[in-house]
Amino acid sequence: MLLALLAGTGIASAKASAAKPNIIFILADDLGPGDVGVYGGRLAPTPSLDRLAAQGTRFTQYYSASPICSPSRCGLITGMYPSRWRITSFLQTRKGNAGCEMDDFLDPRAPSLPRALKEAGYRTAHIGKWHLGGGRDVTDAPRFASYGYDEGVGTYESPEPHPDITATDWIWHETDRVKRWDRTRFFIDRTLDFLDRHPGQPVFVNLWLDDPHTPWVPDARSDRKDTPQNLKPVLAEMDRQIGRLLDELKKRGLEENTIVIFTSDNGALPSFDGARSWPYRGHKLALYEGGIRMPFLVRWPGQVPAGKIDNRSPLMAEDLFPTLCAIAGAPLPREHRLDGIDVSAAWRGQALAKRGPMFWEYGRNDEFFRFGPERSPSLAVRRDNWKLLIHADGTRPELYDLATDVKEAHNLAAEQPEITRELKKLVMDWRAAWPRKD
Repeated sequence: MLLALLAGTGIASAKASAAKPNIIFILADDLGPGDVGVYGGRLAPTPSLDRLAAQGTRFTQYYSASPICSPSRCGLITGMYPSRWRITSFLQTRKGNAGCEMDDFLDPRAPSLPRALKEAGYRTAHIGKWHLGGGRDVTDAPRFASYGYDEGVGTYESPEPHPDITATDWIWHETDRVKRWDRTRFFIDRTLDFLDRHPGQPVFVNLWLDDPHTPWVPDARSDRKDTPQNLKPVLAEMDRQIGRLLDELKKRGLEENTIVIFTSDNGALPSFDGARSWPYRGHKLALYEGGIRMPFLVRWPGQVPAGKIDNRSPLMAEDLFPTLCAIAGAPLPREHRLDGIDVSAAWRGQALAKRGPMFWEYGRNDEFFRFGPERSPSLAVRRDNWKLLIHADGTRPELYDLATDVKEAHNLAAEQPEITRELKKLVMDWRAAWPRKD
């Protein structure tokens, strides 16, 4: 009644905006579960992430959309399986993209989470690694505004690389104004600045950190080698800067009305004999759990239970789009059917005990797809606790019961032929629906 009386004065819209929470989505690059203390990591202390978990809910069955960066990010932005948008590996040169049967960038006609939130009254920013088009010899990638961002601060793999961190067309260079070891600080400074410039407005920020990705350069004296000794201070600095962000949100009075989400785009590589993938098998570039089952933390005071561990809810990256739209009161796009589902009830403490099957794909050929120390089959499907991995030609079926074998050590395909046949048909039918690049 009060809002109706205030309509037209501007006060009603201000109150409605205030009811929408800010959303800060932190995505680390190539960070494995064994890199985070509350997930059992021992490589470096992560007190800030541990604090985030203590103040929110920690999920243990969250899955990335892919075991590599570009398709994993595509799933987050679109709410759809990345294969539907012809992104199946990391976006690179035009020749490499063609070899992977990919487009050169994410089609701006795809559904877009920031666009949906912007239409619902949010101010939107992308800050950090993009890797959905731009860089190398791809010079015609759509700009950030094409996807619904008000502002964009990109690394070199983006349509709008920020000059302070892109002296050359590569991950980093000695001549960058902001050095490699200061990147997370730089991105968090930009995030806080964006918040400060939009007081009283709901804000959505992709804060996509890139320094857990090699090369690890912790300081000016580093030998630049990809060793545990160099990764430890990189992880510690990332964690310290995330702690600074949490502290600054509290100082600004934004803590209560801000959702903070933390996860990784895909598994770790190098994994240091599996330590960074613990307790799972595999790593980045593989469809075993270590390549796609990632840490996932959500904090929203008063809405998301504090200190809770959800071991039951199977979540996936594609769920972010419909879930955040439901929370923000943003309508879903009419022209596309999303693959993700609204899991906001699970965020609020009601375990999502059952859902439909989830699918993955990586590795269409040996020439243009890169593989790590252990190559998995190229397709995977999970239904309930059963997970099948299989090549697109139907060879090498591997069936695991994740309820009893989370390390995927015992292949039950021969012992469970009926389940293997059912899951094989599911994933092959899913694959048959992929759009093909002309």
